[in-house]
Amino acid sequence: MPVDSSRVFVVSCGLSRLIAHLDMDAFYASVELLRYPELRGRPVVVGGRQPQLQPRQAADGTRRFAQLSDYGGRGVITTSTYEARALGVHSGMGLMKAAQLVPDAVLLPVDFDRYRDYSRRFKAAVAELAPVIEDRGIDEIYLDLSEVPGVRTVVGHDPLGGVRALALDIQNNVRQATGLTCSMGISPNKLLSKIASDLNKPNGLTVLTMADVPRCIWPLPVRRINGIGPKAGAKLAALGIDTIGQLAAQSLAWLVQHFGGHTGLWLHRSAQGLDDRPVVTHSEPVSVSRETTFERDLHAVLDKPELSAQFTALCERVAADLKRKGYAGRTVGIKLRFDDFHTVTRDLTLAEPVADARSIRWAAGQCLKRAVLERRLRLLGVRVGSLRRLGH
Repeated sequence: MPVDSSRVFVVSCGLSRLIAHLDMDAFYASVELLRYPELRGRPVVVGGRQPQLQPRQAADGTRRFAQLSDYGGRGVITTSTYEARALGVHSGMGLMKAAQLVPDAVLLPVDFDRYRDYSRRFKAAVAELAPVIEDRGIDEIYLDLSEVPGVRTVVGHDPLGGVRALALDIQNNVRQATGLTCSMGISPNKLLSKIASDLNKPNGLTVLTMADVPRCIWPLPVRRINGIGPKAGAKLAALGIDTIGQLAAQSLAWLVQHFGGHTGLWLHRSAQGLDDRPVVTHSEPVSVSRETTFERDLHAVLDKPELSAQFTALCERVAADLKRKGYAGRTVGIKLRFDDFHTVTRDLTLAEPVADARSIRWAAGQCLKRAVLERRLRLLGVRVGSLRRLGH
């Protein structure tokens, strides 16, 4: 029987599976630049919902944009262009703090309906070429490319030419469908592909084999491993471990001693680039929730009309999400964060699942009555859990 030499090479390089992570480049900001192309090349920040942040048409036909220096509130940055990131402004940063760094940066309000539309477009474009998709959110997906026809074909002298060609076709499909760019990482597993997709942004493509781990992965900071957060990163740093390579040099016994059995084993495997998780094409949601951080702290009595309107709007958005996904739920809950950052939750389990805004609003209101509202509120959230598919 003849041997497929291209497949033998790929397997020997650690690519028996071909898993891709696709990440849209500065997604929200890039969608806004399609609408406002005159902002290309400028530092732009997306965040906040204040009406005065909306661009205004001037008499001469040009648009006038808000700047960070115009902002007054405590919202956070949802995303920013690469030009803004180069100046130290990044997602999760408070808008007021960002204004101190780059006061002249353009500030645009978020438009989640528009972002969700473009999210659907890019995922449909990808599915035309690679249908095995794990949805990881509005701007990123995992793909299992292992069985896509032609993916293991040798192109010229490049044994990985087939997978590179497929990746470029996917990127071109996304660009044609949306006008946006994306970056892709491809490797034998999800862990490495997630890291790889961030190595050559924007519009990058990185293909890694297991043989590339010491050269490409080990010099990186440990926080590049998805799952190592600030707390674990700080603990590793205190132990003298800053890079993935330093983590890989530690014995399993040492890691278990400092982090426990489960986490120690996971850190040991992750540092070696090992991950056997499959690409999951469908998973049932556990709950559907919406929350909002107020531009100013709201008092339950003095700001009751505004608070009530926000509460109702959240319930309506949860109901719309349930309808779109085809679910109803029996458990309705609320989340409250006060001005001292203390957070409380309350839940109510109903006899029958609900999906309409009125029922959700009533149940969430019952939860609210069980909370002590002596301090001003900075965040309010509504959640529906114990989900059941409609019609089942």
